[in-house]
Amino acid sequence: MSEPNMELASGIAAFEAKEFANALKLLSPLAEQGDPRAQYRMAIMHQNGLGVVKNDLLAFKWMRAAAEQGIALAQHGLGFMYLQGECAPKNAAEAFRWFQKAAEQGLAGSQMTLGMMYEQGLGVPQNEPEARKWYDRAQRGG
Repeated sequence: MSEPNMELASGIAAFEAKEFANALKLLSPLAEQGDPRAQYRMAIMHQNGLGVVKNDLLAFKWMRAAAEQGIALAQHGLGFMYLQGECAPKNAAEAFRWFQKAAEQGLAGSQMTLGMMYEQGLGVPQNEPEARKWYDRAQRGG
């Protein structure tokens, strides 16, 4: 049981050191087995062409897989994909849903984005009090 954990730690270390080819080799089997931390990093590598040819379909697949398992950064990343129409069809309501999940986990960037979406009525009805609430939570750090 400790072998996959060692591979995950080694894969994350390689990713952080920008040794993307090695990270890909270590993280790919773990992502296939369902590890959301490996899936998130696979999404980033495919989205940005790090150690692999840029691939929007695989970036979306891995980002969504990690987001569905509760990884806040992946939920934020998936929200961004939907908001910008990058790697996914542009869909502000779907973006809002994923930013909200990450914001509820305390991710300040998602909280700020929710504030902006409420302020502009993007993917959700315009609501100034809700916008202020999310901006305040982001500034307070929770």
